[in-house]
Amino acid sequence: MTIDKAEVIVTSPDRNFVTLKITTAGGLTGIGDATLNGRELAVVSYLSDHVAPLLIGADEDRIEDTWQFLYRSAYWRRGPVTMAAIAAVDMALWDIKGKKAGMPVYQLLGGASRTGLLAYGHASGKELPELFDSVRAHLEQGYRAIRIQTGVPGLKAIYGIASQGADQGEPGVRYDHEPARRGAHPVQEDWDTRAYLRHLPGVFEQVRNEFGAELPLLHDGHHRMTPIQAAKLGKELEPYDLFWLEDCTPAENQEALRLVRSHTTTPLAIGEIFNTIWDFKDIIREQLIDYVRGAVTHMGGISPLRKTLEYAAMYQIKSGMHGPTDVSPVGMAAAMHLGLSIHNFGIQEYMQHGGRTNQVFEQSFTWQNGLLHPGEAPGLGIELNVDEAGKYPYEQAYLPYNRLADGTVHDW
Repeated sequence: MTIDKAEVIVTSPDRNFVTLKITTAGGLTGIGDATLNGRELAVVSYLSDHVAPLLIGADEDRIEDTWQFLYRSAYWRRGPVTMAAIAAVDMALWDIKGKKAGMPVYQLLGGASRTGLLAYGHASGKELPELFDSVRAHLEQGYRAIRIQTGVPGLKAIYGIASQGADQGEPGVRYDHEPARRGAHPVQEDWDTRAYLRHLPGVFEQVRNEFGAELPLLHDGHHRMTPIQAAKLGKELEPYDLFWLEDCTPAENQEALRLVRSHTTTPLAIGEIFNTIWDFKDIIREQLIDYVRGAVTHMGGISPLRKTLEYAAMYQIKSGMHGPTDVSPVGMAAAMHLGLSIHNFGIQEYMQHGGRTNQVFEQSFTWQNGLLHPGEAPGLGIELNVDEAGKYPYEQAYLPYNRLADGTVHDW
């Protein structure tokens, strides 16, 4: 069989999503996630104008060959737009291959290496009582590992605090699940790294005192520190035994991680904004990180991220795949199939999508006792309800950005 049709579908049930739907001449369909939060239409154009026409008539079984063709034939390689588009094709072709075989994709990748995937949730609070309530709520939902994000005294709005949604005129909307705000211009937030560094170690001390030593705790620095600031924080957090400190400094400056690594034994996770194995190559080889945070959606699909994680396994580095709500359920399912099959799985980020999203993307994966499983449906196990998707047209939205007290634009 060959590919007969490639359609790009944009929908905004709880947020904007970009989905590629491939149909074969025999009537089989496969879907892939191409969502790039805040820049969705750039990927839509790349797919519709440049990639989809090249797929018509191609052999849907040749996943690796198609990937290499789309990556190499463009000449202008890499980047989030290109790699999200290629990822959607890769996922859709794996979905089709699984349906043809009558197997879930993880079986085609070598079968299960574990019974389920340990996942972590996002607890947050502007102050400690709210944070503690959020941790308890996540424990009640079955999470066995929890990310801790907290407000900082003197700062009005910062990354990762769920209850800020109501403060910014969106009651009932978790800010951390949808920080991209509808409108023609991004929302400005404030930041002060020194205040953050003074405040955060005390927060983790209180969390440990309240919830004990056994609960795995994570934290996301979200690229906002210089290398020496990140080293200081990692060292000061050592008594609280973090599972990881994520994105402690902007990851483009890979040499910076040598400085951080030399000062702290706190495990480091990086890579959610990376797009290829070339972004990870040196920091894996030099063992400067402990967890690979790549997303299937932004790394070009299942095929290249699997290769990256196999390379990481040589250095005892594990997976920690990106799983926010701006990765659609299709991208999440792809991550679950990959995570279930590889040997060096570490943990899976899992932010639960909203009810309207779950109606648009009909899912077969399960969440039980703190573990995710992609399910046994053939392919990825996700079906797109096109009629439901059509109820929610695209809405322009941008992620926030930071300014310091003196007006300087800072990393968000």
